[in-house]
Amino acid sequence: MQRIKCLIVDDEPIARNLLIDYCSYLTNLEVVGVCEDAFEAREYLMHQKIDLIFLDINMPLLDGVSFLKTIKNLPQVIFTTAYRKFAVTAFDLAACDYLIKPFSLDRFIQAVDKAKVNLTPVKPEMINTSGYILVKAEGITYQVKPEEIIFAEAKGNYTHIFAESRILKPKLPLSEVEKLLPVGQFIRVHRSFIINREKIRHIEANNIHFNDHVIPLGASFRESFLKRMKQ
Repeated sequence: MQRIKCLIVDDEPIARNLLIDYCSYLTNLEVVGVCEDAFEAREYLMHQKIDLIFLDINMPLLDGVSFLKTIKNLPQVIFTTAYRKFAVTAFDLAACDYLIKPFSLDRFIQAVDKAKVNLTPVKPEMINTSGYILVKAEGITYQVKPEEIIFAEAKGNYTHIFAESRILKPKLPLSEVEKLLPVGQFIRVHRSFIINREKIRHIEANNIHFNDHVIPLGASFRESFLKRMKQ
């Protein structure tokens, strides 16, 4: 695997220097940028391809969580913060890991290893072809129409695809499955769920009801979900 291009975003010099030091111990990491605030980071991401961001939360003007919501095509993100209370929101935004300051070198390495797994190219377990999606699961390749799929759920390195008559379990992360589903029809509603909007029976509070399933609506996805449903 090529070296992982990293961006450090933190308004504290001591925290930035610690991350630079920690990154220097791992030969597969390359720090290509260091930013003091979210606006500088946004500008950097517009011009450079980044694989992994080490992101603080408590920053002036635009905090790390709000900054993340403004970015499309997110790289892997590891939050580095002194605040525990944002952990649920961070994982709703599909953060790779959440490090509480001060964190040790071994905990840092564990977080990087998670990002490395997510960045490792996966074999094509799922292919979008004309009118159908080919899904390889447990040694068998299935042909599924998008309109048959009710929702997809993340299960570690696997995704469980709930179709009308079967459940398929390709060894593929949810982020890769999302790329192969029709954009207008399928919506990410939670860090662990993508749903087929055409299969929704009704929405009640923070739950989306289907005929036989109830899916949670993540707080960080609620606004974009409701906006998409109105379109």
